[in-house]
Amino acid sequence: MDRITAAEVFVAIVERGSMIAAAEALEMSRAMVTRYLAEMEQWAGARLLHRTTRKLSLTHAGETTLERCRRMLEFAQDMDVIEGQGSDELRGLLRISCSQSLGQSALVIAVTDYLRRYPQVAVDLQINNRAVNLVEERIDLALRITNELDPNLIARPLSTCHSVVCASPAYLSAKGIPKTPYDLAVHNCLTYSYFGKSLWHFDLQGEKSAVAVSGNLSANESVVLLSGALEGAGITLQPSYSAAPYIARGDLVSLLPGYQPQAMGIYGIYTSRRQMPATLRTMLDFLVEWFATNPHWLNPAFLAL
Repeated sequence: MDRITAAEVFVAIVERGSMIAAAEALEMSRAMVTRYLAEMEQWAGARLLHRTTRKLSLTHAGETTLERCRRMLEFAQDMDVIEGQGSDELRGLLRISCSQSLGQSALVIAVTDYLRRYPQVAVDLQINNRAVNLVEERIDLALRITNELDPNLIARPLSTCHSVVCASPAYLSAKGIPKTPYDLAVHNCLTYSYFGKSLWHFDLQGEKSAVAVSGNLSANESVVLLSGALEGAGITLQPSYSAAPYIARGDLVSLLPGYQPQAMGIYGIYTSRRQMPATLRTMLDFLVEWFATNPHWLNPAFLAL
């Protein structure tokens, strides 16, 4: 981890009197502040703070470390750091984590456009469907589709993900076509893997409903469920950007017209707003622009389903 940032975090904790206050002052997640403090104590080989429910106080090792951190920050402030901003000068490696569905349908196209603008930057896409630990796995940016953001995370809104309920013609011919969301209770619905019931949320002219669905096939990646639906395994709730091409070809049928599945936010997650590398800053700015203007993402088929 960056020792300059760790020193800044430690000084902020001491001066502000708590890790929560330090996180707010540094515009950093509480989890990151805790991790930086743990790293500082590991580097020092000793506990730096006495922690009680009422206050924090320095240990002897903490007092020595605080003085060293302040000297380190003074030295860092005296250094002139010149960071190139032009497309020919911007360089470095960005590690980005993303789900398979968003990665192959949109992000790889956006990243390719970004690399044309900044040819000296390299991007390593890490494709998975779990919430990665950005620090431990050295991820600079994670894209997540959710309506339940962890308040400890630093997140920038990028776009909105619309969804569609769909199934293959073969499945519908054999099992019938649901007319309302509540009809889904008697259908084989392909669900995401997690504990508890799967709830699909809908909006009909401002009236919201949530329906518990179940089935005999679940997975932790929507691309797998999409493949299952194409094979006639059941009904699936898919991001519109994934299902639209198959619906346009007739391989899948869009269901429940008038009922709008709950939209979800697409966010860029990163560790801190402080000392943000130019590559990460330009990528975030680029993605906001790309999602707002790119014809591929704004394909009417994505939005009309």
